[in-house]
This record gives sequence, structure tokens and C-alpha cells, in this order.
Amino acid sequence: MSDSFIFSSESVTEGHPDKVADQISDSVLDAILADDPMGRVACEVMVSTGFAVVAGEITTSAHPDIQKIARETINGIGYTSADYGFDGNSCAVFTAIDEQSGDIAQGVDAAIEVRGSSVSDEDIAATGAGDQGMMFGYATNETPEFMPMPIALSHALSRQLAKIRRDGTLSYLRPDGKTQVSLRYENRKAVHADAIVVSTQHDPEASLEQIRADIIANVINPIVPAHLIDKDTRIFVNPTGRFVKGGPAADSGLTGRKIIVDTYGGWVPHGGGAFSGKDPTKVDRSGAYMTRYAAKNIVAAGIADECQIQVAYAIGVAEPVSLNVNTFGTGKISEAEIVKLLRECFDFRPAAIIRDLELRKPQYKAVASYGHMGRIDLPELPGWERTDRAETLRKAAGL
Repeated sequence: MSDSFIFSSESVTEGHPDKVADQISDSVLDAILADDPMGRVACEVMVSTGFAVVAGEITTSAHPDIQKIARETINGIGYTSADYGFDGNSCAVFTAIDEQSGDIAQGVDAAIEVRGSSVSDEDIAATGAGDQGMMFGYATNETPEFMPMPIALSHALSRQLAKIRRDGTLSYLRPDGKTQVSLRYENRKAVHADAIVVSTQHDPEASLEQIRADIIANVINPIVPAHLIDKDTRIFVNPTGRFVKGGPAADSGLTGRKIIVDTYGGWVPHGGGAFSGKDPTKVDRSGAYMTRYAAKNIVAAGIADECQIQVAYAIGVAEPVSLNVNTFGTGKISEAEIVKLLRECFDFRPAAIIRDLELRKPQYKAVASYGHMGRIDLPELPGWERTDRAETLRKAAGL
């Protein structure tokens, strides 16, 4: 990036159809992990007008009531009336579930490093990666969340939009919504909000003028720092003029279709794998969480102002095939030295990630909307958001 640029990131509310699908997928996962922490889950959901389809590969001793889970999730989001075009009480719920492929399972159950040997289930080396692929983690000291400011503000706007809908501040709001923030940067520091976009589903009686005034007063002004907004900031509220029909009635939703919203808003690369509905043996999920954890601790330790980490795996192999670091010129030590620190202080094998980040407990519905990273708003901080290794890294780096 040049010294001066504008960067945009978006967020969506929990009522967005893709996020409805994500939340159902992760609610199924949470229900299984609550009864069977070793369950293997790859749960995909599609929602559209009047129905939800829950499909995938699940191997577990648990017996989740998928119909009930789907309906409770939809109702909990706020789709409780046919007036909204989608109602958790009356929509159809179809299921198409099979067991995990034996070809995949054998690579997860016995990593190539130990195949043919006698090992216990507790042996960290015994679990192979559930797929090939690369994952990226990132952290920056730009915000309290250790997240890029455009995505941090976009998520904060979306959460605020949902809050004032739920608490009745604006009773005409409906569950679907999207936000977007475009910030001007000078020398990688945000200096100005160039554009702010908020689109919210609403009752048909609400006028655009009322919605615009209410959203500026109750959503934008409480969230976006005042020093970033001036007369040149462009503010768009429901720019089409009307957003009555929304949610699954207006657009089909699919699990895993908001992966940039789920991570860093496009500020850094994405490996391409979605998170929701996948148990932690899937490195799309656990690898992305581990790289976030490592990057956040590097930044919290003061070793760099920004840190991007890429890790890559081969299916059925426990050890990563590569590890790469980029500090964008902000590192206090070399990137080669940081890679060495990472290998010394973190174990990137899937079973070690699951153990260290406590990934076998039900916790995933909570991060299925408003981002998986930077969730300082949650009552219990996810394991991958802790900075408990920062001091160890700081001392090891000689800072």
C-alpha cells in the first residue's frame, strides 16, 4: 500500500441471510460438542424463503435435535413473524446428514508422523490436519481489539444496530442489516472517515428521512470517533431508499459466504476456508485461530506494531508445511527471528492448538456473527484472543 490510501471494510448483522446460516451451523456444532467433545462436524446450511436446509458430514455419539436447534436459532435472531418473510416457528427445516468420510478420518486419527506406530489418543503428534490449505492470522496495535480500524468500526456499527433493535430504541428496525466504513490512511494511520454506509431492514411505515436521522444519532455518532468525521465525510443510510424485504426472503443465505467479514475485512490475505460449522480438527478454523493468537501476542509483546502470520498444512500431517511472518516494516527484530520465536513458543500441530486454545468446548455460535477475531465485547474472551504469552515472547526477544 502507498503512504496515502482509502481502505474499506464491511460487516453484517446477525439477521443477514448468510449469517443466519452461519449461526445455525455453529449452533449445531455447539450442541454436539456439549455432549461429545470429540465429535467430527462439517455442517453446512442454506436458508431461503420459508425453509432451511442443514446438510453435511457429522460423526458423533450425540443426538442433537437439528430441527429444534435451527428453529431456536432463527427465532433468537428475530425472525419470528411471517411479516418479516421468514419465521422460525413455521419455516420448513430439511436435513441431509452423513458421516465423515473414512478417507479423511484416517488422516485425522493417525497423522503421517505416527502412522503404523503405537500412540495414545492424548499424543499431540497423533492428530493430523483435517485438510490441506493455508490460513492467515493478523494483529495490529491500531485499536483496542488489535484489529484493523475499518473492520473494527464496521463490526461495532453492526452490533450497535442490533442492540437498538433488540432494546426497542428504534422499534421499526428488522433483523437484516449491513455496515461499511471507508477510512483514509496516512502512513498507515487512520486520519479521516471518507464514507460510512449503514443499510438496515425496517417496517414499511418508517420513512427514509426518519431512518437516516435515527441511524446517524443512535448508531453512527456513538460509535465512530468524532475526530474522524467532518463535513467531507459521506454518510449513506439505506441508499436504495427502501429496505423492507430482507433476510432469507430477499436473498438466499449460505454457510461460509462471509469469510472476509469473519476475519480482517480484507486488510490482509485470507486462506479461503470458512469457519462456521466445522469442528476444530478442521485447520481452516483452528489454524486461523492459532495464527491470530500468535500474531496478537507478538503485537501485545511490543515485538511489532503489526504482524501477519501464514501457516500451511497437508491433510493427514500434524506439523505445518510452512510458517511465514510479515511485520510490514514494524518489527523490532527480524522476521526470521520472529519465526524462530513462534516455533519455540507455540505448537502449531492441530491437537496442540485444540488443547491450548480450548477448542473442544461449545463457544462458536457467539462468534458466528460480528467477527471471529477481536471479540472483546464477549463476556468470556475466546482462547485465541488471549495475550497470555506476550510477556514470555517479550523476554525471549530481549525487549
